[in-house]
Amino acid sequence: MPKEASVNTGATPERPVGSHRRVSEMQAKLHRWAAADPGRRFDDLFNFVYDPATLVVAFERVAGNQGANTPGVDGLTVARVEEFVGVPGFLDDLRSAVKAGTFRPLPVRERKIPKPGGSGKLRKLGIPAIADRVVQAALKLVLEPIFEADFEPVSYGFRPKRRAQDAMALP
Repeated sequence: MPKEASVNTGATPERPVGSHRRVSEMQAKLHRWAAADPGRRFDDLFNFVYDPATLVVAFERVAGNQGANTPGVDGLTVARVEEFVGVPGFLDDLRSAVKAGTFRPLPVRERKIPKPGGSGKLRKLGIPAIADRVVQAALKLVLEPIFEADFEPVSYGFRPKRRAQDAMALP
């Protein structure tokens, strides 16, 4: 993230450890490269996606989400992966499939939920499998710092570590 941008000034910074530190350093490097050369081509990002540290952080993010207890079409939840499959084995198998190019996302499990506003109408909600969510989170971890470099420091819409309160605090 650009140095000029003051973000969440009241928050205390935490030092990442282990996998988090490795991913944080990778993200900082990608952001630095993207900011230094806006026309740069990133040809070899795939290695970052299936890096064990990236997958660990991605799994932790999926596990921390509200939908962690909601199974996809395969019936797996984060709790079932942790209890029956084991996270290291799950991530090793997922890494092997992504690296070999054999990973294929499963169809989403569809549920109809009420639309907001009490109109009585329903909308479709797609629930991906846990493995699909982890791969999506890994892709986000790798791609986000590259695209983040294209935003102006004063742009606050739908960006990580940016809040409406921060935008209001700007002079």
